[in-house]
Amino acid sequence: MTDFAATRRLFHLPEGVLYLDGNSLGPLPVAAEARVREVMTREWGNELIKAWNTADWIELPRRVGDRIGRLIGAAEGSVATGDTLSVKVFQALAAALALRPERKVVLSDTGNFPSDLYIAGGLIQALGGGLELRLVAPEEVEGAIDESVAVMLITEVDYRTGRRHDMTALTAKAHAAGAVTVWDLAHSAGAVPVDLAAADADFAVGCTYKYLNGGPGAPAFIYVAPRFADSARPILSGWMGHEAPFAFDLDYRPHASVERMRVGTPPVLALAVLDAALDAWDGVDMADVRAASIALSERFIAEVEARCPDLTLASPRVTQARGSQVSFRHPQGYAIMQALIANEVIGDFRAPDLIRFGFTPLYLSEEDVMAAAKVLERVMTERLWDDPAYATRSKVT
Repeated sequence: MTDFAATRRLFHLPEGVLYLDGNSLGPLPVAAEARVREVMTREWGNELIKAWNTADWIELPRRVGDRIGRLIGAAEGSVATGDTLSVKVFQALAAALALRPERKVVLSDTGNFPSDLYIAGGLIQALGGGLELRLVAPEEVEGAIDESVAVMLITEVDYRTGRRHDMTALTAKAHAAGAVTVWDLAHSAGAVPVDLAAADADFAVGCTYKYLNGGPGAPAFIYVAPRFADSARPILSGWMGHEAPFAFDLDYRPHASVERMRVGTPPVLALAVLDAALDAWDGVDMADVRAASIALSERFIAEVEARCPDLTLASPRVTQARGSQVSFRHPQGYAIMQALIANEVIGDFRAPDLIRFGFTPLYLSEEDVMAAAKVLERVMTERLWDDPAYATRSKVT
């Protein structure tokens, strides 16, 4: 069994703060500070440019990719890291479309993260040729898969409510119709068990600053199924995806593996933080994480519904139908969340009316969840949210 008391000690958690927002930004891993200091002083400071070889900086994207791969059921050598999630969505979708040039539809759902849809729309506009982004309600995705679909672009866990798609079933349906799949794991990696190989997924992408605790703006990752590793076309043909980057050829020859999905120079400091953060996952069983997160979220739902009748559960009630986050609705959701934060319970708000909480067993306990529910009860019963100071929206909500 995973020792969550031990993993909790691996994170810097401010005294007195109940942090239920790891689904948006994970806390600082204790090991990250020392790791970055080592990279800055011993490697960059003393080795200078030699560190690309002496400290093996050049291989960081691959090594970190393999560590992430263990958590998402990806074969060794099938995950590359670097750039942002939006860039990786662009790459994956472009490569997937190139595999079905005779088809014109990208299928997604209205619960997808808006940035994924922006990327898809921009790529479709740039490519032209009659391509279409077709959006349906989340529960209508399976029925909308037909032989006109080139690519199914789906986020497995809804960023607002935690609603979870059945990756295996939808992938099988897409393949039966001849479509290619791209899965966004932004709210899945490190939160729920993922097995890309078993699900037969074609492409997957994800960020690392949420449940993987890689820090703000941490590098994203992309998975390419081994069957496409030497044929997926990287529309962003950067020098680090070249077969021989330091040959400096004028003609682009893609690497024969997922490495072709690398674009620019690796962000070494950011990758070092992520590498240190992934140490917390050594010896952690994702089945244990899932069981613990379900127990925490179920307890929180029960407590909030008993204590706060004015809040309405927005997340699926069935545990297997949601990820590791829970949302409630209220017309004054933004002000409620600001009042909570002022009282040292940190979640976040998603328009138009959702207060959202993440349940991350690596550092959250049942006592934390109970304490947070009690603070929420006080915010609601004493109407602490009804303060003009909590109505003014910050740039980041």
